[in-house]
Amino acid sequence: MTQANFSDNTETMTEVVTVDLVADKPGAMTAVTTPETPTSQFQDIKDQVLTIVSELPVYLSNFFTEYQKPLITVGLILAGGISIKVMLGVLAALNDVPLVAPVFELIGMGYTGWFVYRYLLKASTRQELLTEVDAFKEQVVGKDA
Repeated sequence: MTQANFSDNTETMTEVVTVDLVADKPGAMTAVTTPETPTSQFQDIKDQVLTIVSELPVYLSNFFTEYQKPLITVGLILAGGISIKVMLGVLAALNDVPLVAPVFELIGMGYTGWFVYRYLLKASTRQELLTEVDAFKEQVVGKDA
């Protein structure tokens, strides 16, 4: 191991250089290695992080384009679950308000009575309801189902 001192008018720099001799070939030396300083390790880590962060939009866009349909499906399922949870919370809160629950029960019974009178009492209106249900089913499922 040798040490070299380099002097300048304004500052002094000391560098440690390790030289390994090869015994097989006289006069041949291996590559010169210098020990890494903590600042160069920090610089390497910083460069790696900056590379990853700069390429992050490309990675995300590639990921989204590759898995677009499953991501949308998962998002819709999560949104449906959250909306059901919120709706149940609102209904529980409304149920605690006095006179709101009985009013909703009256509205439900009134609509049920109207529905039975309008669609279920006569055979012709039952047929009309069946055609409306079939038309709705065709819109949702398709004509082949």
